[in-house]
Amino acid sequence: MDNNFDQENNPQKSETENTSHVETDNQTEELEKNQSVFNESQVLDRTEQKETLHRKSKQSNFFKSNLMTAIIVGIISSLLTLTIVFYTPLFQNKLTDQTSENSGSSLVDKDLTPSEQTTEGVTTNKSLVNMIENTSKGIVGVVKYTNGENPFASPFQMPDNNQQGVGSGVIFKKDGDDAYVVTNNHVIEDAEKIEVSLESGEHTEATLVGADALSDLAVLKIDGSLVDDVLEFGDSDNLQVGEQVIAIGNPLGLDFSRTVTQGIVSALDRSVDVNTSAGKWELNVIQTDAAINPGNSGGALLNDQGKVIGINSLKIATYGVEGLGFAIPSNDALPIVEQLMKEGEVERPVIGITMVDLEQVPRMYVQDIPNEVSGGVIISEVTEDSAAHKAGIKPKDVIVEIDGEKIENGQQLRKWLYGNVKVGDKVKVKLYRGNEEKTVEMTLTSS
Repeated sequence: MDNNFDQENNPQKSETENTSHVETDNQTEELEKNQSVFNESQVLDRTEQKETLHRKSKQSNFFKSNLMTAIIVGIISSLLTLTIVFYTPLFQNKLTDQTSENSGSSLVDKDLTPSEQTTEGVTTNKSLVNMIENTSKGIVGVVKYTNGENPFASPFQMPDNNQQGVGSGVIFKKDGDDAYVVTNNHVIEDAEKIEVSLESGEHTEATLVGADALSDLAVLKIDGSLVDDVLEFGDSDNLQVGEQVIAIGNPLGLDFSRTVTQGIVSALDRSVDVNTSAGKWELNVIQTDAAINPGNSGGALLNDQGKVIGINSLKIATYGVEGLGFAIPSNDALPIVEQLMKEGEVERPVIGITMVDLEQVPRMYVQDIPNEVSGGVIISEVTEDSAAHKAGIKPKDVIVEIDGEKIENGQQLRKWLYGNVKVGDKVKVKLYRGNEEKTVEMTLTSS
């Protein structure tokens, strides 16, 4: 009753309560909706998390699978590599070497000869090093002094230094109180004084024993008490192209004394035209690519046993040319050296004429000579009492043959005389006097 009264007598209150109920219901619905959305959101979040976890799990499994595969492949490859290397000869050699080292032995590369050792990967031929160390003591510097002015002297040199040139030499003999050095003739030619610089750094004056311009050889004598080491001549006839050789000398002066260069025999029995104080000559030489420079002249060309198989003499020095050095063969040098030791000079047979190559004379001056005669030497002067004078040879005669050997020029004539006959031998000379052919016989005399 009261309630009805209230509702009837308080209609506003009743509306308020109704409104309150409505709002409450609306809030409840909204909360339920929000709760539903929240629940759905949670469900979605959980779903995404599960998918993410599933994806990460798959990636992790894939990575683990690949990693395991790579590790397995790596292990198998390493095992194969170790197996292959273990059974190679090089590894077996190294293993043997390591065993030797652990037992107190020195480590030596089995692929190298006993004379070779390796140090930090660098191969060294100990026998070659020892050979060079020993033979260098037998190489000297040869200094020529004259009273003339040296056109090549440095302006900073002392004014009393009349040094005209520096070459090299080889100590080849020690006899009592004396020691002997072989060098090139052009190194000491016209010297007023000769000085020898030893390996110890000491300088001593040398005496000229003998010299020969055509062979370009000279022998010097020095105080033997200063010498401990001499070098031995080898057999140059046993050389082969490609054989290793060593050149030792003083290139460019004593500042570079006993410089060592290495090369091979490039060629044998080369003939090189040289101009000497005794005339033009054809020098028989060994060709090598071992560096030979001014100052090396007179030094040694050595084989791998340390024996002198050549005396370095000259090189071809021109633009664009490298590695063309020449040495006088030991078998050619030794007889000359022995003769210089004994006689002080080389005795060679001579005819006793002054001659000019026929090809150098204008044809108008020898027009009486038959046209088919194209080579030979024309006589410009005959020495009195010489072999030619006694045989009746006259100026303007043209020599074309000696003992059956055809003569083309003066160089060939000298080479034949010095290499085939000796003093006292008789030879037959074929010549033309005008258009008349004549043969005369002569006995060769000494130079």
